[in-house]
Amino acid sequence: MFNRSIRAARATLAGLALAAIVAAPAAMAADVTVFAAASLKNALDEIGAAWKAEAGKEATISYAASSALAKQIEEGAPADVFISADVPWMTYLSERDLVKKDTIVELLGNRLVLVAPAESDAAIEIGPGFDLLGALGDGRLAMGQVDSVPAGKYGKQALTSLGVWDQVSGHVAQAENVRAALALVAAGEAPFGIVYATDANAEKAVKVVATFPEDSHSPIVYPAAVTAEAKSADAGAFLEFLRTEAAAKLFEAQGFTVLAPVMAH
Repeated sequence: MFNRSIRAARATLAGLALAAIVAAPAAMAADVTVFAAASLKNALDEIGAAWKAEAGKEATISYAASSALAKQIEEGAPADVFISADVPWMTYLSERDLVKKDTIVELLGNRLVLVAPAESDAAIEIGPGFDLLGALGDGRLAMGQVDSVPAGKYGKQALTSLGVWDQVSGHVAQAENVRAALALVAAGEAPFGIVYATDANAEKAVKVVATFPEDSHSPIVYPAAVTAEAKSADAGAFLEFLRTEAAAKLFEAQGFTVLAPVMAH
């Protein structure tokens, strides 16, 4: 039953997890092709619309896990701009000269939260040794893949630093990106999930139970850059647009912290 639910959740998120794979044909007609972490979808959809209204240009945005997108760029996928949910995957591409190093900017910050279905009456206080396993009962903890997906990696870091990873590691439902993990909780198929605060903000079917201490995991930073093989002459302009006051307001409305200085536009 649970496996079927995971497959169903994946199916509903096929546009996120698979968009980058099929982006190439659509990208030919687009002014800028952007590969972006799945957690950015709500904000970037709005920013893409604002960019079109202001510049009259299209941005085709493909969403998936940062790990999957970075690997696709490495394999030659036609991206002009890459926005990762963590620094390591941007570093991965930078070390291979697959992004323009002088364009890398630390764009956004986020928070890591524990969520439950909206109707849940769960009350958990996160702290060293907290009884997450007891709260799970027979259920599973929805997370992004803990060895590759940034939200999953942050979540494992946090649980490890709090001394509870070993107890719950056998009760984790690992999803291909953070929005797939969110979908499992929203559907009531997992009693708890670890996602970003912005994901919880975007999904009315879940509620935040608790927020992880910031010192329990690496800082959550979203870097952005123009790719080394960018074909669009507007790639740099779109990256600059992400740092405008208009974009900053849209990011903040979704719960992101804007890290990069806002540029005059």
